[in-house]
Amino acid sequence: MLCPVAQVQAAQPVQAQASGQVVRVNPDQGKIAIKHGAIGKLDLPAMTLVYHVNPALLRGIAVGDTVSFTAERADGQYRLVALEKK
Repeated sequence: MLCPVAQVQAAQPVQAQASGQVVRVNPDQGKIAIKHGAIGKLDLPAMTLVYHVNPALLRGIAVGDTVSFTAERADGQYRLVALEKK
């Protein structure tokens, strides 16, 4: 008798919009640190967090800038999928 094959699906990414202040920018590594308030949809308290980001989104972004962003949690990692200077 054959056992049915279980289908394993990766958890769908969760996205949320927020804003905050840029603390560090590292375009070479595709990372940005943003100090922001709580982001409930991502279960994040108010904090400074390093996000992975496409380096192209970092053009014109500097330490001290206020930004709005869309963050995504996928596979236990946080990344930005949109970033805009306010």
